[in-house]
Amino acid sequence: MTADKHTETAQVERRCMRDQIRETIVSRIMEGTYSAGDRLIELNLAREFNVSQAPVREALRELEALGMVESARYRGTRVSASNSANLRESYEMRALLEERSAQLASPCTEEVLAQLEECLSSMYRKARTGSVAAYTREAMRFHRTIVEASGNRIFLHTWDMLQFDVRAHVVGMRVQGHLHEYAAEHGPILQALKDGQGIEAGRLLRKLVDRLMSALDVTPSNP
Repeated sequence: MTADKHTETAQVERRCMRDQIRETIVSRIMEGTYSAGDRLIELNLAREFNVSQAPVREALRELEALGMVESARYRGTRVSASNSANLRESYEMRALLEERSAQLASPCTEEVLAQLEECLSSMYRKARTGSVAAYTREAMRFHRTIVEASGNRIFLHTWDMLQFDVRAHVVGMRVQGHLHEYAAEHGPILQALKDGQGIEAGRLLRKLVDRLMSALDVTPSNP
């Protein structure tokens, strides 16, 4: 293996570990294993996951950007008291982005429709497993494909910058007992895009995101 290939492989492995650590911390916060004010110590987490502190630090930084943890000098990193407001504000932006993206993306190319079809099939499969992480990855791929298909680079940049893949995992923990229902709500969205009805697809996307926002006030349910 060349030096460049080895470096690339190491970076991929670190990103995978960062994502795994981040998702585990999110799950523990949503399940109540970590309570508001609990300190998250990088070294202890690194030992638990048998990794260096680098991916742990990266995961915590992402969670801090989402308002789930907060860092302070001499106090370390602690679980935030509340992050619902942050999530709600970001999801309001997501609703706007996706509604307009669907309008701009229509009529979709056959390639885009095929990608969305594949995503939806995968979402149903992942929903049956009850895995929030697996389901949300596929769901976010579906939604991001629509934003990308809009052709608006600012929309896509904003969508990526707000890290909706991470935020979706947080919200997914709230509705983990109803993943199949949420997967089913994507069917009419895809059909509207197939019919060239961008306005209707946008309306359905906004309705779905609004429903997800309402889940922020609901106690998490078990699969």
